[in-house]
Amino acid sequence: MYRRILPCALVALAMAVGLMAPANAAPSLAEIQAKVRYLEEEATTAAEGAQEAKVKLIALTRTLNGIKAKAAVQGETLSALQKSLGTIAIEQYKAGGLGQSLELLFSSDPTLYLSSAGALDAISRRKSAQLRKYEAAQQRLSATTLTVNDKLALVVAAEKKFKAQSAKAQEKLAEAEALLSKLTKAERERLAKLAAQEEDADQANSQAAARALSGISGRAGIAIKYALKQIGDRYVFGSAGLVTWDCSGLTMRAYQAAGVSLPHSSAAQSRLGKQVSTKSLKPGDLLFYGRPVSHVGMYIGGGKMVHAPRSGSRVKITTSGSLGRKPLVGARRF
Repeated sequence: MYRRILPCALVALAMAVGLMAPANAAPSLAEIQAKVRYLEEEATTAAEGAQEAKVKLIALTRTLNGIKAKAAVQGETLSALQKSLGTIAIEQYKAGGLGQSLELLFSSDPTLYLSSAGALDAISRRKSAQLRKYEAAQQRLSATTLTVNDKLALVVAAEKKFKAQSAKAQEKLAEAEALLSKLTKAERERLAKLAAQEEDADQANSQAAARALSGISGRAGIAIKYALKQIGDRYVFGSAGLVTWDCSGLTMRAYQAAGVSLPHSSAAQSRLGKQVSTKSLKPGDLLFYGRPVSHVGMYIGGGKMVHAPRSGSRVKITTSGSLGRKPLVGARRF
């Protein structure tokens, strides 16, 4: 009986103690540090969303400009056909049209009728052919105009998403700054020192791991070598070198050095190349994280990758498993 009552008593006691604890107890430095890091990661996720929207915006704008150029050419063609039809109408008017052909029919000179009738028939055929061309050109221009309007709507939507994601990223960083601003100067300095010590240790370990890496050839070897040279560089939203990076900017430039063109977006990169199983990874494969994809790193072998992690951090080598709340969701080979 006492064994059954004891746990209940302990729960009651714990609840009582909880009720007695200060309701607005100040968070510890460790809790603030964890919250700041969480906000920085949220900001990084939003920033990658902005990069994906930016890539789509650039592609849509390029397509829209191409369609507009096509519409301009079609408009010129339509104008030329209109002039051509006007010329034919003038020619037919000069030839006398139907009225003159009837006059010729009853003419006493059959030679004059035959020669003039042939000219009128040729003009009619030309007019009919040009009319068909004009109608077809008009339909093409109408269809192209509709396409322009559709693409323009997509461009506006992509631009809106880009701005919203960029604003969200800045908002998360502002939240982190607001948290830090509530600390005393001494507390802020202590947190900054702890963060710097952690990054310095990661950088030293990453550089040691990079020096030990060798024997990787081909495009993958060139890309890895490029990425490893950036160890210690700071993470900055939307940056693709040469002294600051975001995750997709680093992988984009690394593969650009190897002759492979990639977009500046982890989500966009995850749709390119050859899909490979995470169980059969090779050095140089790109690893993608999050649902939806919001981070990318480059596998270097031995269960490790080089990447630009998040705001407040630096390019480093880490294990290639899931990254906290961001699971490893796929890999691509280029």
